[in-house]
Amino acid sequence: MGATSRERLFRTLGLAILGLCLVPGPAAAQDALRSTLDRAMRQAGPSSGAYVAEGRRPLYARRAGTPRVLASNAKLFTTAAALGRLGPDATFETRVLSAGAPSGGVVSGNLYVRGGGDPAFGSAAFVRRAYGSGAASVETLAAQVRAAGVTRVTGAVVGDEALFDSRRGGPASGYRPSIYVGPLSALPFNRGLANPSGRAFQSNPPAFTAGVLDRALEQAGVSVAGRPRAGRAPGGAVEVTKVSSPGLGRLAALTNKPSDNFFAEILLKGLGARSGGGGTTAAGARQATVFARQRGASARLVDGSGLSRGNRASPQAVVRLLEGVRSTPSFRSFFESLAVAGRDGTLRRRMTGGAARGNCRGKTGTLAGVSTLSGYCRTRGGRNVSFSFLMNGVSPPAARRLQDRMTETLARGG
Repeated sequence: MGATSRERLFRTLGLAILGLCLVPGPAAAQDALRSTLDRAMRQAGPSSGAYVAEGRRPLYARRAGTPRVLASNAKLFTTAAALGRLGPDATFETRVLSAGAPSGGVVSGNLYVRGGGDPAFGSAAFVRRAYGSGAASVETLAAQVRAAGVTRVTGAVVGDEALFDSRRGGPASGYRPSIYVGPLSALPFNRGLANPSGRAFQSNPPAFTAGVLDRALEQAGVSVAGRPRAGRAPGGAVEVTKVSSPGLGRLAALTNKPSDNFFAEILLKGLGARSGGGGTTAAGARQATVFARQRGASARLVDGSGLSRGNRASPQAVVRLLEGVRSTPSFRSFFESLAVAGRDGTLRRRMTGGAARGNCRGKTGTLAGVSTLSGYCRTRGGRNVSFSFLMNGVSPPAARRLQDRMTETLARGG
């Protein structure tokens, strides 16, 4: 080998060795991560906490064991429990019943529409616009009644919401209707809206739904003698037909991606009803609390949406929930229900240009003085991490900027 060749070889080896020296090792990368997150958490203030983990291995913790107000991060507990307990293919049925089997096309007496807690049930135009395809409509239900051979009802259409209690709101509104939710019912129609403009809520959801079905039946060729009203189907009533909601996996996405309070509260009551505890907010919250505890996550849950400041958990508990559901059959549906950074849901306009875009999913949360973000990231190095940033006593816009910076840091990691 000549002098020139030896010089070229030594120069190449030298550059390679220098490059190895400049690549940060695991310890250096961990220090850089900690430094960046520490700076953000100092700005967030003493009422904020953060926790990051890869599986059971903690990567970062700052005031991670102190419970914080969750805001809409409570929806993580609601949807994880509903999916875990009921399964992603579970549906909620809206049924039409009669006291006795129709004879000669005639229902003698009343026709009952019994709600099963389908939050997406509504008019064909509304559900198509709001949810796309797959949601059940009152027009379909009426057409199926006619297809079952019914042409006349001697009584009235009666709306039955008995699966749930009659409380129209959650604890944050004193269980009264709230503009942030809409009136809750086991027999909802168009999210409880009284008109297409969305400027008013229904005062009596089961009676309202009965009235809508009454008109749809007339249009489908079924005459109804009585005036629609609310009531309960008798024991032993015969099913005429039914329509089903989209699968729970789809409903979870319609809850988490846009952070839908109405869906979350209806699903929580449905969880309580399906689990045998009754169709109440409290029963559903107990089920969600137990589900989380079984995965090592301690939480205080009082509603499904996170509107109440009584919903509290630590960042570490949130991450334990996120990690705990990885091994469940419903994990894929839960994971896909979360907003994708820079692409959809409440994260569509956040983290639009960095490493987090398309690689991190999360659930946002906002109340006065509260901003939260928890979810999953796939790092540039191929690692799957879970994180929870629960910021209380903050300006939400400023906190969101800090959370985005922290999430970008995770996504850029090795």
